[in-house]
Amino acid sequence: MELHEYTRYDAVGLAGLVARGEVTRAELTDAARAAIAAVNPRINAVVESWPAEDAPAPGGTPLAGVPFLIKDVAVSMKGKRVELGSRLAAGNVAGEDSFLMRRFRRAGLVTLGRTGTPEFAFSTTTEPVLYGAARNPWDLTRTPGGSSGGSAAAVAAGVTPLAHATDAAGSIRVPAASTGLFGLKPTRGRVSLGPEADEVFNGLAVHGGLSRTVRDSAALLDLIQGPETGDPYFAERPRRPYLEEVTREPGRLRVGLVTAPGSGRAVEPAVTAATLAAARLLESLGHRVDVTTVDLGVSWEEFVLANARLWCANLVQWIDGFAEAFGRPVDDSTVEPEMLASYAWGLKVSGAEFVRALDVRNRVARSIGAHFEARDLLLTPTLPELPVALNTYGQGAENADGLGWVEHLFHRSPFTAAFNVAGTPAMSVPLGSDPATGLPIGVQFAAGYGREDLLFRLAAQLEEADPWAERKPAVWAGDTR
Repeated sequence: MELHEYTRYDAVGLAGLVARGEVTRAELTDAARAAIAAVNPRINAVVESWPAEDAPAPGGTPLAGVPFLIKDVAVSMKGKRVELGSRLAAGNVAGEDSFLMRRFRRAGLVTLGRTGTPEFAFSTTTEPVLYGAARNPWDLTRTPGGSSGGSAAAVAAGVTPLAHATDAAGSIRVPAASTGLFGLKPTRGRVSLGPEADEVFNGLAVHGGLSRTVRDSAALLDLIQGPETGDPYFAERPRRPYLEEVTREPGRLRVGLVTAPGSGRAVEPAVTAATLAAARLLESLGHRVDVTTVDLGVSWEEFVLANARLWCANLVQWIDGFAEAFGRPVDDSTVEPEMLASYAWGLKVSGAEFVRALDVRNRVARSIGAHFEARDLLLTPTLPELPVALNTYGQGAENADGLGWVEHLFHRSPFTAAFNVAGTPAMSVPLGSDPATGLPIGVQFAAGYGREDLLFRLAAQLEEADPWAERKPAVWAGDTR
């Protein structure tokens, strides 16, 4: 199979070819390897690749035989390294498959490697010291976002049609918006984080994927959703498969339009224009759009402080665990400056402060949930700005402590984190582009707890009305130009 043929299909399309006997699993694997060789030297998205396992992949699923990549954090594949983008964890090898990895295997996905992440997934750009910066296929001088930036760059460049991603404050949606992809953050409890973790960032983090088409993300979520023994959260099972939802009409939806973040930071004109254009598209499709604001139930400052306490206290456990396991010091030879500062700040978080942060989480969840009693969805920009130039993301935060670093992250991505704290699903849809640069712009839709079905229905309707999958970046594995 030639690369230009391989990259013409989405994941469901490739699986269909395998099911009909038109191509073999091995041929798809070879094509994916060729794609890695063709573009990865330029985008640095795949930090390690490996041969496909000899065991026959299961068949009979919508994704059987499809080449796949996992993010270098939060998922464990037996015998493969998982290093969390950190020199402190370099060489860490998983002893067993995590629950999610077992589900990837049962789905018939052929996992060929792992993708880059910022250190400990603690950023919305992907520029770790360990493996170097991932680059945006639309403009190699810019970030593909983070923390799932490696996965986003790989999918956007055509390496695989689908890749694993995680999201604790926007890490699926931010890279989706930065690279012209579809990315949906599931409801808290939809996908198991076990068995090594019962929750990550105290329920703020979830697993999902990045894809070029809506149906690919729907098929993936169908195959990985559902609880495992001991999981602390449980989302009610969907009434029907998500892959079926993409064929259903969403009905006439009530959508609240939000154009300004609670932080008060300015939004770039091109992003505002793309968000307003999305609102007009919704109205043309028969939906009702009204301007609103998002009430977090707490002040912005209290919101950021609570997140910082949860994030940095969790970071202490990770860093101490790896330092002890490998006998390594916790200093600038093993940990990046922002993480050292966050670690030091996290050591000072008291038990009472941690419990107060959990109380803020509860108040935000109640307040966000109330928005969906009056309307079906919220529409916001995904990001307030275009993807930033590499080596510039941390400017202004050079001497920040842990709170200052989280303040900086939330300044960069002020629209996404509220839905992690609330546990509600949200998606970034690549409906816009910047007229001056051609860079993609994503808009975010959020729904009430457990309502991924509604998001998938709308996403499919938008995809049909304004197709985006044929838009190709400058670096594209199937490029025959």
